[in-house]
Amino acid sequence: MMDRPDLPLNGLRAFEVAARQGSFTRAAIELRVTQAAVSQQIQRLEDLLGLTLFTRASTGLMLTDEGAALHPVLTRNLDEIGALLDRMRDGRYQETLHLGVVTTFAVGWLIERLPGFQASHPGISLRVFTNNNRIDIAKEGLHMAIRFGEGNWPGLEAMPGIAAPMSPLCSPALAQNLHRPEDLARLPLLRSYRADEWPRWFAAAGAACPDVQGPILDSSIAMADLAAAGLGVALLPVPMFARQMAAGQLCRPFATEVQAGRYWLTWPRAKPPSVGMRMFRDWLRAEGG
Repeated sequence: MMDRPDLPLNGLRAFEVAARQGSFTRAAIELRVTQAAVSQQIQRLEDLLGLTLFTRASTGLMLTDEGAALHPVLTRNLDEIGALLDRMRDGRYQETLHLGVVTTFAVGWLIERLPGFQASHPGISLRVFTNNNRIDIAKEGLHMAIRFGEGNWPGLEAMPGIAAPMSPLCSPALAQNLHRPEDLARLPLLRSYRADEWPRWFAAAGAACPDVQGPILDSSIAMADLAAAGLGVALLPVPMFARQMAAGQLCRPFATEVQAGRYWLTWPRAKPPSVGMRMFRDWLRAEGG
């Protein structure tokens, strides 16, 4: 492997432009040097590598097999360097990051901490798009997404975040009459589209699960609002509703909890994360999210 201090950067740049332009003359115009200077740089590069990168034809320069192998790698990397430098022209790195977030996590944890992220990363403009945990990063034009689950989404890298143990939450008035898990059978049990949650909680509590009926809601926020209004008991990720519990809007009548998943930061496996994505990932990890 060639050491970085020995990389012939001027020759590589001259080669990339000449290969793209198909002409030493046009390459000299783009690089604002003489044609002889371009030719000399490429000759030095060929001498260093011990191979020929171009052959001449009536239509212009033709890449050899070795030149054809080198050219796309140089073009891709020079484009990435140029794009990165463009983002630093105003004196700091700048990037807009599109982040999809399941609404429960956005409201219960992320939003109140975003000022801290912006203060420590002023060049990163974060655009948050909330969802109900059903999301397609590529189709929705996102760079990353925070979602709830087991962390095994096809084609995605996943960094574990906050664990979200679930336990029944309800209004203080309803909580007064809840002394044993069996008492829940007398009340409406609000349910999500994950049908196994209540059975799993009752199993953990050592009680038989009643027949859970009623509307299915795809939002924990909506279930929490209904529970706070005294319209039923919701099985919710407790850490996401700490504010409502501290304010006395929701109560936790039982200590029993069940792990149904956790929150994960995800991004496409096929594409390396950008600088801004790495900044957000590292910040989220440091914050415990």
